[in-house]
Amino acid sequence: MIYKAIIFDLDGTLVNSIKDIADAMNYVLKKRNYPTYDYDTYKTFVGSGVKSLVIKALPESNPNDIEVNACLEDMMQVYSEYCTNKTTTYPGILELLKELHAKNLKLAILSNKEHGLTVKVSKALLPDYLNPVLGLKEEALKKPNPEIALNICETLNVEPEEVIFVGDSEPDILVAKNTKMLAVGVSWGFRNKEKLIENGADYILNAPIDLLKLL
Repeated sequence: MIYKAIIFDLDGTLVNSIKDIADAMNYVLKKRNYPTYDYDTYKTFVGSGVKSLVIKALPESNPNDIEVNACLEDMMQVYSEYCTNKTTTYPGILELLKELHAKNLKLAILSNKEHGLTVKVSKALLPDYLNPVLGLKEEALKKPNPEIALNICETLNVEPEEVIFVGDSEPDILVAKNTKMLAVGVSWGFRNKEKLIENGADYILNAPIDLLKLL
């Protein structure tokens, strides 16, 4: 198969954002005298959008809608301001993107992070030839829902079978499977290899440059 496009997840795949996400959520929790969590624990919370993160971080006795929505609003306000404070690209990512761009591959981002924040982080840290850059606008459309991924294919004028989807968590692998894209997991993200393989990853990358071998 000749691949014409690559869709990347953002957090845990292109950028390591866990410290900014955790710091913002811990600020919200601490303000309410709730328990806080370390960075490794937050790696198990992320992947399905900020609302899902908030629900997982709240004490088990508290996930009523009013509290969830209040904490979500606070989290978004804090994180929006500091979302690029400690976030960095993973080693080798910028070099990989440059190589892929030189090969005239179409490159895009699809994240379960809120759309405005996805664009903000991407603009701050990544080259502008990744296009489109799309984040979550509606809960019902978050990965693994295939709708937005298929819309990206239409925008790029490629068939799903001509696309590689690269991500670090279960929703990424599942959205690739739901669209018949090649499902590629990364070992440096927020989930372990076993979890990605369990969900059907076709390949696991141990370093960004390994993606070139699939081309």
